[in-house]
Amino acid sequence: MNALPATTLAPIVAGVDVGGPKKGMHAVALRDGAYLDRFSSRKPAEIAAWCREMGAGFIGVDAPCRWSATGRARSAERELMAQGIWCFSSPSLAVAKAHPKNQFGWMLNGAELFQNLETAHPLLKQSSGPVSAPVCFETFPQAIACALAGEIVSAKQKRTVRRALLTQGGIDISQLTNIDLVDAALCALVAHHVALGKYKTYGDASSGLIVVPRIG
Repeated sequence: MNALPATTLAPIVAGVDVGGPKKGMHAVALRDGAYLDRFSSRKPAEIAAWCREMGAGFIGVDAPCRWSATGRARSAERELMAQGIWCFSSPSLAVAKAHPKNQFGWMLNGAELFQNLETAHPLLKQSSGPVSAPVCFETFPQAIACALAGEIVSAKQKRTVRRALLTQGGIDISQLTNIDLVDAALCALVAHHVALGKYKTYGDASSGLIVVPRIG
């Protein structure tokens, strides 16, 4: 992998699919909306460093950017579920750390990634309008797929549906050899939309926005 400066055929964006400590994380970079590179690591700091080395100005992450302050689903999660898009409800940090089987290990991994990213890429807090790089934000592949399709799509058929949506978006999927890379590419595609100012948000800045592409 060769690092590219942000000025080389910008915009360069990245997306990250977050897994637990064993599974690790998968990242995909796009340049001008086309596939550029991929990377995987179990260490959040390495993923963040790769995004910076690639020159990504906009970074979408499939993980909660904030913990629940109430112990209930965050506003963005409630809004998605009200539209028929099922998603995880983020717990409080205390609940996540105390779970006996580390059920929320992937969320803890994601929180660590955001901590590393936000040193150079502040978290997106605006719900509309042009966005200046560098910035990072939370997104969610199932919500992305529904936004791109313009309807609620099947999560059970995600391998087929999401690959098809990426192909329709003009992205070469030949290097996306597993669903984690596919989801990372979807997150990167949202980042491309954010760079163009074509995005929609759920929730509020205080509890964390979830960002999806705005079509049309």
